[in-house]
Amino acid sequence: MADIADLLAFLDASPTPYHAAAEADRRLAAAGSTPLALDDAWSDPPARGHVLADGAVIAWALPATGPAAPPLRLVGAHTDSPGLRIKPRPDTGAAGWRQLAVEVYGGALVNSWLDRDLGLAGRVAVLGPDGPTTRLLRVDRPLLRVPQLAIHLDREITSQGLRLDRQRHLTPVWDVGPVDPGGFRRFVAAALDVDPDGVSGWDLMVHDLSPAALLGVEGALVSSGRLDDLCSCWAGVEALNAAADRAHPEVGAVLVLNDHEEVGSASTRGASGPLLADALDRLAAGRGGDHAAVRTALASSALASADMAHATHPNHPEK
Repeated sequence: MADIADLLAFLDASPTPYHAAAEADRRLAAAGSTPLALDDAWSDPPARGHVLADGAVIAWALPATGPAAPPLRLVGAHTDSPGLRIKPRPDTGAAGWRQLAVEVYGGALVNSWLDRDLGLAGRVAVLGPDGPTTRLLRVDRPLLRVPQLAIHLDREITSQGLRLDRQRHLTPVWDVGPVDPGGFRRFVAAALDVDPDGVSGWDLMVHDLSPAALLGVEGALVSSGRLDDLCSCWAGVEALNAAADRAHPEVGAVLVLNDHEEVGSASTRGASGPLLADALDRLAAGRGGDHAAVRTALASSALASADMAHATHPNHPEK
């Protein structure tokens, strides 16, 4: 039960990919991993270390001695999940309601976002005296809601089912009154205690405020949003920490948590991007090897892609 409680804590700490990566970074460092940055010189990388890159993480536990590029056992997962993300110009509204314009991210079941208390989280670019910085933001209170149309205004729902236009019907309400241009930027600035003119951009999204929980008479089921793929991220972090504590003298362990897997893998932080390959090359070079050594090691390496998928459903057993 201690492991399940820890999983629930990881889920609750990770409303966005950036928070998930930050939580993985915290857990890895607490277990003895040395944090590095992409703009550091990896001239003598630690045998046990990790790098945080926006919403992605790469962590490793390599033999202290032996080849510069040993054979690897890799686990890959992803930090992002489908949802609703705030548009760059979000302030909108209708019929006396203030609303925020959102875009659907990934393959979301959009009906599942109706009539839920929603918070706001993500990252914000802030201009300061020393240049731009990136700050995490998390607002855990009922701030937004996507209300469903009442049945007497949607009689066809019983015969034709629920029909939602992603641009027209998913705009959350968050206040009453006329449209307030700049209101969202001022809200974000106040939440971060900065001047509104210093908020230069954001990658913010809504999240369901319901906490992760155990479901059922005997608590046999985990109930939470973002199980795809935070469950695998948590398992990967735990597995790497366990592998590092009993390191193999000839084989290295690597964990890669990519971002953007719900919308394709070709970004700088996606699985088809350069992040992992560059990190492996830099680790080998820092240990006295080269790209050829990495290619040789990969020939005897193995990677497990850890993801979540629908397995069975009691109401649709044929699926």
